Amino acid sequence: MKLIKNEERKIVWTEHSKMKLKQYRFSEKRVLRIFRQPDRTEEGIAEGTIAVMQITGTKRNSTEAWMMYVIMKRPKGIKIISAWRYPGRTPKGERPIIPEDTLKELGLI
Repeated sequence: MKLIKNEERKIVWTEHSKMKLKQYRFSEKRVLRIFRQPDRTEEGIAEGTIAVMQITGTKRNSTEAWMMYVIMKRPKGIKIISAWRYPGRTPKGERPIIPEDTLKELGLI
């Protein structure tokens, strides 16, 4: 998998996010599309992070594609922390439900 180099767009992919791209079969462009055109924006579970979501799937089998990132000050850009697929719909205004393995890797559990 070839990811955009950090120098080109100042996008930093964590090792965790690269692993999640493979796990959920997301392409890099798919994750960046979630970032650019979110259906909803929420506060991320980790301090100082932002989580964005796009609705995917069908009416019968709806899912959500989520991405969590942080805005970096130096160097300017974004750091993509994680991406995941959530089966069903999450309630508006609440923090996204993040899988337990992701929370353990981020050291939040």
